[in-house]
Amino acid sequence: MFMVITSKSNPLIKKIASLSEKKYRKLCGEYLVEGLKPVRECIASGGEVTSVICTEENAQFFANAVVVSREVFSYISSEKTPQGVIASVKLPQTSVEPPEGRCILLDRLQDPGNVGTIIRTANAAGYEDIYLINCADPFSPKVVRASMSGIFFVKIHEGDTQEVLSALEGVPLITADMQGEDIFSFVPPAKFCLCIGNEGSGLSEKIVSVGSHTVSIPMRASCESLNAAISAAIAMYALKNNMKED
Repeated sequence: MFMVITSKSNPLIKKIASLSEKKYRKLCGEYLVEGLKPVRECIASGGEVTSVICTEENAQFFANAVVVSREVFSYISSEKTPQGVIASVKLPQTSVEPPEGRCILLDRLQDPGNVGTIIRTANAAGYEDIYLINCADPFSPKVVRASMSGIFFVKIHEGDTQEVLSALEGVPLITADMQGEDIFSFVPPAKFCLCIGNEGSGLSEKIVSVGSHTVSIPMRASCESLNAAISAAIAMYALKNNMKED
């Protein structure tokens, strides 16, 4: 048998609830992962889980889980239809370091869904280093959810423009712009960084000015632009498929 927490004022519950806000994630050095499959994948990836909170029907899946009532779980959950499992996890180091291989830079992307989806696709396509300049918090519940566990398998580097460009010194920057070369015929170098800009204003002038190449996704005249996450996905796979061999 196990004790079921039924009070929202329980210290642990109050802490877990606070992690939905960025300032408390920074203060506690932890973030939230919600859902049975994501929590399992976080554990399997080596994520440093500090606590698992679940409803009674999910207690069988986790040793030492803290069991709460459905009402309490709804209080700490950010999901519309909660699965009944949530974990607090230590924030990984996000220091800005040089990449090991091909990578992607996100410049001022503000939509959590876009950031999370790009992280998901980067993991799938093998872009292990992701650089973020003034983007939506990659460890917010919305981004973590949209990443579909991709956040556990990539390296996140958060910094200002100068820090990121310094880490990428010597790495060719491939910028995405409507006026660029057709990405499907472009042959990238063996190591590069794909740069994706803000949903509305694109890449900053500073990043564009140091870019080595500019590429674009050809579109019909009736289409003005693509969603940032879709553009990034197409670009990541197109560049990967056209890469020169080492």
